[in-house]
Order: sequence, then structure tokens, then C-alpha cells
Amino acid sequence: MELAVTIVAVFLVGLSKGGLGGMSLLGVPLMALVMSPITAAAILLPILVVMDIVSVAAWKNWVSWRILLLVLPAALGGIGLGWLTAEITSDAAVRLIVGLVSLAFVFRAVFGRNATKAIPGERPVAASFWGTLAGYTSFVAHAGSPPLQVYMLPLRLDPKIFTGTTVMFFAITNALKLVPYAALGGFGFQNLGRAAIMMPLAVASTWLGAWTVRRMDAAIFYPMTYISVAVVGAKLVWDGVVGL
Repeated sequence: MELAVTIVAVFLVGLSKGGLGGMSLLGVPLMALVMSPITAAAILLPILVVMDIVSVAAWKNWVSWRILLLVLPAALGGIGLGWLTAEITSDAAVRLIVGLVSLAFVFRAVFGRNATKAIPGERPVAASFWGTLAGYTSFVAHAGSPPLQVYMLPLRLDPKIFTGTTVMFFAITNALKLVPYAALGGFGFQNLGRAAIMMPLAVASTWLGAWTVRRMDAAIFYPMTYISVAVVGAKLVWDGVVGL
């Protein structure tokens, strides 16, 4: 059962890392059904790094470094905050907060006035806030995607630029997370062995996600992304409420 659940989780995360929706958030919750969330996060991080390498190779030509320069410094601060508070942070509380933010954002995007209009400019203050939250939630629960999407989706970027920038953001932040995760003792021999078994599937599913998104029209890409954020947000709220 543990192996089957891990295979499903890695496949969904790989599709998402390739750019297909927000299913990467389902990785830890799915694996946590058959193991502790801490173990799931530790196993998944090396897999995420390998997926990031594949994703960067596929999307390196569609990156907005201007946006990254706004959000990455704040994200680094968020990762540091997550490291400092790792032993006192409740996974359930983090999932609940991220889930509520995700659902509120989707509700506003769908029902709010002028929801379909692009927001001009990169908004440095908003970038700092959402970048910090993305870094923090990425560290404590591999759940940094919703805060980053809350900032980036209103920019209405070309889907390729949106995907490439997101891919590069998480490639950098996940690589940086290896240091504190190692310091916290997350990379034991057993966990690394479990991660190694999943590497071929990680590479294949990531390429499949990238191949699909490159052929997807913006009229399909954005509604699908909003739907995936809503589904994952609802899942995170449920997990947070149950875990409190």
C-alpha cells in the first residue's frame, strides 16, 4: 500500500512540476495517508529537486527574472523563518491557512468584479508578502504553490512565462531547502532509498506535464489552474481541520 500511494503521489507531483496545474500540493497529504507527514516531506524533497532539474531544462527559456528578483529574496526569508520554527510549527495549522488563502483567492477571482482583467505591474509589496509566505509554506509543508499563484495569476502572463517562472522559483527554493532539511535529520538512508526508487517515474511524469502545457491554450490553462488551486485548497482545509 505504501509503495502504491507513493507512486500515485509522485506521478501527480511530476505532472504538476512539469506545469500541469497545482497537484504538487497533493504529494505530502497523499503520502501522509501511509506514513508520517515529516517522513513524507523528507522523501519527497530529493524527488522534487530531480523534477526541478527536468523542469528547468524544459522551461529555462520562458522565465521572467524580473518577477523572480521580486519574490525570491522574500522567499528566502520565509524559508529561514520555517527553519527557525520547524519544531514548534503545526502542519495542520499551516495547511489550514494555505487552504483558506487558496479558496479565498479563487472565490475572488471567479466572483470578484473585474476578475478577468490583468493587474498591471509586478507590485513589489505584494511580491514580498506572497514570496515570504510561499517560502515559509514551501519549507514546512511543500505547499508554496498557492501563495505564489495568488501573486502571479492576476498578472495574466503567457502560460509559458507563468510556468517557466514558477518552475525556476521552486527549483531555487527546493535546492536551498536541502540544507536545513539535512540539518534537521530528514535524509536518513531509508528515506533516501525510497526517494531513489521513485526517480525514473519522477523524470517521466515531469516531462509529460511539460509536453502537455506547451500545447495548451491560455483559455484552457488558466481555468484549469484555478480549478486545481480550488481543489487543492479544499483538500488542505480538510486536512488542517482534521489535524487540529
